[in-house]
Amino acid sequence: MTSNAPTPSRAVLAGHGDFAAGLASAVAQITGRDDVFTTMTNRGLSGEEIAQTMRAALDAGVRVVFTDLPAGSCTLAARRLQRERPELLLVTGVNLATLLDFVFSIDADVEDTEMEDATTRVTANAVEKGRAALTVVGRTGTPGARGAA
Repeated sequence: MTSNAPTPSRAVLAGHGDFAAGLASAVAQITGRDDVFTTMTNRGLSGEEIAQTMRAALDAGVRVVFTDLPAGSCTLAARRLQRERPELLLVTGVNLATLLDFVFSIDADVEDTEMEDATTRVTANAVEKGRAALTVVGRTGTPGARGAA
């Protein structure tokens, strides 16, 4: 695990191997922000240990969890935590474009009473931009492909 204790952050970034650390590193290089994500790996952890680590971050005020795979162990742990904390937002299949939009948008000036709604809006917008960033480049005429070979 990259961090044993929760740090003040805005979201958990979790996944297999060094997935979370790699994406967080890329975000920090591009944005100059290394304070947004609490990163964690599932390497060597049971499902309950993953949930305990996430729970600690949630206890520190995190409301958003980004994971790599829709049915991966980190996602399953977050889904279990959503039963306890329905305000928890979970984004699976995260990519760099999603995280960059989240980082650039999360610090919008909002009142504390609007923070929950603002976090939900920012997260949903980031997901849409991340989804839009996915592009297949290949032969013209290939379904879903753009551009020429």
